[in-house]
Amino acid sequence: MNRQSINRLFVVLSAALALNFSAAQAASLVATVNGMVCAFCAQGIEKKLRALDATQDVYVNLGQKIVVAQIKDGKRIEEAAFRELIKDAGYDIAALRTVEKTAAELKAEVKAKK
Repeated sequence: MNRQSINRLFVVLSAALALNFSAAQAASLVATVNGMVCAFCAQGIEKKLRALDATQDVYVNLGQKIVVAQIKDGKRIEEAAFRELIKDAGYDIAALRTVEKTAAELKAEVKAKK
């Protein structure tokens, strides 16, 4: 491998590592949850999510039916486990996605839309 190829490889690997590092710092699972109808519902889901070792922060918006679990750096929450936790609590997930934002950023976005 020549020097130019090594430099290109280094740049590509550095960029990939930087992207993975920044994504790990702000990854959140965002779910639209059907069946949440009261503050007690929201509180129950929040309590279960906060009990997970991998959870950094939680945001639940009852009006928008949004549940956000921000993941700690270097940790993971498997989507299947997240779905099972919500299902065991008695609710259904209509949609689930991973975003590269914190729970606080998502909360601010929801408030800004009002």
